[in-house]
Formats: sequence, C-alpha cells, structure tokens
Amino acid sequence: MTEQLPPPLPGLDTVEAGRWTLVLPYEAPPLTENQRLNRYDRARKVKRLRNEADILARAARIPALTRCQVTLTWFVKTKHRRDADNAVPTLKALCDGLVDAGIVPDDTPNLMVKLMPVITHRPGNRQSLELLVEAVAP
Repeated sequence: MTEQLPPPLPGLDTVEAGRWTLVLPYEAPPLTENQRLNRYDRARKVKRLRNEADILARAARIPALTRCQVTLTWFVKTKHRRDADNAVPTLKALCDGLVDAGIVPDDTPNLMVKLMPVITHRPGNRQSLELLVEAVAP
C-alpha cells in the first residue's frame, strides 16, 4: 500500500511543470546589505529565513532536482527607487534553506543558478516576496 500525502497547503505554492513559486511572509527583504546588525541578530534572521524556505519547499513538495534556477521577486506598490543588490543576503539565506530541504545537494553554481533579485511594480496590491524555483537541465 502506497502512502498518500496530503495536498500542498493552499496559498503556499504555484506548481507549473518544473516551476514552483513560494510565497514568503514578508513585505520587504528581511535581510539586506545595508543593515548594520550584530552577528547574533544577523544569524537569527538567517536561521529564520533558512527554516522558512525549508518548510515552504517541503510543503510545495519540490522534488530533489539535479539542477535548479532560483529567482527572488519583490513586488512593490510604489515606484520609489530600490536597489536589487540589497536583497541578495535574503536570497542567499533562502537558497541555503532549499539545500536544507534536499532540493539540491549544495548551492554551488553548477547545481543552483541564482539570478539577481527582481523588483516588480504592482500597484494596488500589497507588497510581497516570492521565490521562484525552476528545474533546469544539468
């Protein structure tokens, strides 16, 4: 008898043939280049982000992949100038969480392609962060 898994939790992911979108519980990147945190506060934020990515990836049932591509998108309401580089520490911690979830064995470039974070203007909607995980050919 095969074990039946429950369906993925609603609102956590969008699945489309080798593409998974993880909706993160933040309106802005929680870890940025411009923050001046002491090492303990920074470690606490990194740990939380890694854990959230791990939980969301498992809930979305992302299988183990040979290679993947990851994109962090920050949806914003206003057209204020923002620096996409600033969100890279958040992306790095989330990618480490995907490794923790067993999506790929490591986040080295030959196993995980990390694209630069994207900032998208979406007026009328609340600000949010989404992590797109795509299976790519080895």
